[in-house]
Amino acid sequence: MAAPGCHERARDRPGGPADPPRSSPLTAPDPDVAGLPARRAAVSALHAVLVLGRPLDAALERASAGLSARDRALALALASGALRFVADLDSLLDRLCSRPLPAESRARQVLRIALYALLRLDTPVHAVLGTALPLLEGGPRRLAHAIIARAARERPRLPRRPTLPEPWRTRWQVQWGAEVVAQASAALGATPPTDLALREPRATDLWASRLGGTSLAPGHVRLEGSHRIASLPGFAEGAWWVQDWAAQEPVRWLGAVAGMRVLDLCAAPGGKTMQLAAAGAEVTALDRDPRRLERLAANLHRTHLRATLVAADAFQWEPERPFKAILLDAPCSATGIFRRHPDVLHRREAYGLADLARMQRNLLARAAGWLAPGGRLVYAVCSMEREEGEEVIERAPASLRIEAEARLVPGRDPGDGFFIARLVRT
Repeated sequence: MAAPGCHERARDRPGGPADPPRSSPLTAPDPDVAGLPARRAAVSALHAVLVLGRPLDAALERASAGLSARDRALALALASGALRFVADLDSLLDRLCSRPLPAESRARQVLRIALYALLRLDTPVHAVLGTALPLLEGGPRRLAHAIIARAARERPRLPRRPTLPEPWRTRWQVQWGAEVVAQASAALGATPPTDLALREPRATDLWASRLGGTSLAPGHVRLEGSHRIASLPGFAEGAWWVQDWAAQEPVRWLGAVAGMRVLDLCAAPGGKTMQLAAAGAEVTALDRDPRRLERLAANLHRTHLRATLVAADAFQWEPERPFKAILLDAPCSATGIFRRHPDVLHRREAYGLADLARMQRNLLARAAGWLAPGGRLVYAVCSMEREEGEEVIERAPASLRIEAEARLVPGRDPGDGFFIARLVRT
């Protein structure tokens, strides 16, 4: 069968796709159908991420206002799922269409969501049509009808491992090789687990048993699948907080910090601050955003932990005296957190990495001046880019000696993508 055209104007020419008779099982049901509000929110969020460059969480919060908890969850599943497979969905759409469908068009967003639901979630075709067609009008609606009907007949498959979007697929192929690209693709297509950091690391076995999870390190518990966090045992009393396994590693690299003055630089949202406080450190948590520090303060209150919070720009602030340990989890492209936040691969541009790397080197130099002789500094970024990791450390101040460094890769290692290095003040 010839592929339908993909312009967004009505197709009235001879041979173009036509609406089926009203008795056809593919006829769209009434627009007021279950799941339609969730689809509308998912389409809006997808447009906000892919066209406007906005974060998925913020886009969904805005698009899902007033929806039920069930519809909000469905909108998240549809939007994040479509983002994971967007390169493969677009490849399929381009095959099903004889002419290009504009990337920013509403019809493409609707069809991305519809085809993901049909081919990945096994949503019945009548439900896919009933929740996709009311979101379009005129020619685009007839076009979407034809494409969904054809996909329902042919049942093409989405790959088990999504194709990484450009430019990251090519960049990671050059930087790390085909094996890492395959591992990252597998991680992108898998449901990430829920990792918890414990307030009492000595109680790791107890909480792993109580929560039905496993532990990869003292103070860590992993739960498979998604969970209603606030309803889990231990949340109300502040026994733990959600924090990816890889994000917990930088604090472990600092070693024993009990009774030590420690600076957590660029601290918010605060998981590492709470780890340090739980380990007995006297923590100063510095961040330039007062609103993010308010969230950290609330988490400290819930977990019954203490830290000194400072709202200041690291390039303007000066400590009263040096610290024996400093943790610098630097602002970065965040490309390593794509398992939970697939939108980062569509919002971050590779050409912005040079500016980020320059800021990271400057932060490292600034922090080096605040470190006492013999003190330890851990530099970390949740990035997959050498420019933000290895290359920053290669240009570290001469006063710092590299003790160890590691590159964590999703799919190969049990967490997000990270670079971590431990340095000592000579």
